[in-house]
Amino acid sequence: MNGLQSVIVTLSIGYALIGALLLLVLVYAGLPWPVKAVAVVVTSAFYIVSFTASRGLLGWAPPDKLPASFKLLHARIVDPHTVEGDPGSVYLWVEALDGDNRPSGVPRAYRLPYTDALAEKTHAAENQIAAGHPQGGRAADFGSGEGGLIGAAREYILPKAVVQTSGGDPSTGEFKAAPLGGGEGVSFTPLLPPRMPPKDEQ
Repeated sequence: MNGLQSVIVTLSIGYALIGALLLLVLVYAGLPWPVKAVAVVVTSAFYIVSFTASRGLLGWAPPDKLPASFKLLHARIVDPHTVEGDPGSVYLWVEALDGDNRPSGVPRAYRLPYTDALAEKTHAAENQIAAGHPQGGRAADFGSGEGGLIGAAREYILPKAVVQTSGGDPSTGEFKAAPLGGGEGVSFTPLLPPRMPPKDEQ
């Protein structure tokens, strides 16, 4: 059981106990007041336990979908360890970009399944950032859903074997399936400058 799993289990037990104690008090309202007082104290204590456990969730990189377009801030590649049974991961810290290529200002961490191709692309992007060349990125699951120009651009920029960049179960911390194409779902490119609004004509 990893750290994220233990936090989720602790939260679940905490809230279940709170609900059970409240139900007990409601069903047996005729209990003597010392018993009710103890129930209130225990329930209050588990509110603190739940709050403390929820703070442990902060900072964990979820296996959620990457934004369609993003600025890469930093990355960490964790190689697989066959002895420990760790399949490896690629962690990305990114800021989502809007339609005008402006960063959101809210960085988030994401966890992707490790593949050699994704690790190589991520390492190359890190080297570019270290050299002073900001890097942007695109996820495989971007587009309008209507094909057309976006579909043609996707086919041109990304390889044809596109895989979804999400694919994890937060309750277990495990990925549902290994990616089929080995990192084809993400591409890194030099970050383009934001588009400025047109100037007013004088």
